[in-house]
Amino acid sequence: MAFVHAGLDRLATMAAAAQTTALELGRAGAYVARTFCVPAGLRGLAIEWAWAAAHMVVYPAGLLREQLVEPSGYRTDSLPPARRSLMVTDLEAAGTPILLVHGIMDNRSVFTLFRRSLRRRGFGAVHAVNYSLFTGDIRTAAHQLRIHVEQLRELTGADKVHIVGHSLGGMIARYYVQRMGGSAVVDTLVTLGSPHRGTLTAHLMPTPLGRQLRPGSELLEELARPSPGCSTRFLVVWSRLDQMVVPQRNGRLIHPDLDIEELELRDVGHLSMPIDTRTLHWVADALTRSDHRYYRESRGQERPRPLSDTLGETASPAS
Repeated sequence: MAFVHAGLDRLATMAAAAQTTALELGRAGAYVARTFCVPAGLRGLAIEWAWAAAHMVVYPAGLLREQLVEPSGYRTDSLPPARRSLMVTDLEAAGTPILLVHGIMDNRSVFTLFRRSLRRRGFGAVHAVNYSLFTGDIRTAAHQLRIHVEQLRELTGADKVHIVGHSLGGMIARYYVQRMGGSAVVDTLVTLGSPHRGTLTAHLMPTPLGRQLRPGSELLEELARPSPGCSTRFLVVWSRLDQMVVPQRNGRLIHPDLDIEELELRDVGHLSMPIDTRTLHWVADALTRSDHRYYRESRGQERPRPLSDTLGETASPAS
């Protein structure tokens, strides 16, 4: 009799697991239909495929290391009238160097249009770096990023820099800022499609890096620890159409000690985030706002008004 009861219990457990799996698959199917099978989603996928093809063309050129050059573009007297009209109004912000950090198995070519857009708006020092295609540890890559940051600061004479990280690049920069004291020299960190709470697709990577990017990993738990002294502002862009960060909501950054502003997109794929016009406009506009540097001193703990309030439909409320 005990054997029969044990068998029935196992069958009940298997049935419950099957029912749970079926419900999850049903929810996933509904999400796919709701997000990918509507006109905006199909348009986003088409742009993603087109940019992927174009990116393959410029990818080889991006393998070459970019040389650091002394910036001069943020001086208005050297700009032609058309470019001068696009000059940012905050000269301090325009003179703050921007470091671009690509994602996994990629290189600086992913920022071709993004960098051009920032320069057209008057940012003078916009530098993209490459790290090894065989990077296997976020902590090691963060140490290398620190070297790049110090080199850029030394060249430009700037006290602080902005960092824009796409995908894995955002996670590397976040580790540097939160766990290695990088917040002392990083004014703003922008992450584009970074798996802040991990991604299920990392289970397809049987490597140490893949294990670090899985939900609940030791590294992600380390990043979730208190960071009371982190003064860097975080600008987080995530998309419900992101096919690399699964579930897509894991692209959100939620941390009680961090100053976070968020842009939610619904129709932009993972690779095409750096070319999305709404992303470009939002990031460029945010980097020229200086109120975040002073709100703690002038208004106590009150946070600056979310950027979505000023951009209307550009940023939709995250749920």
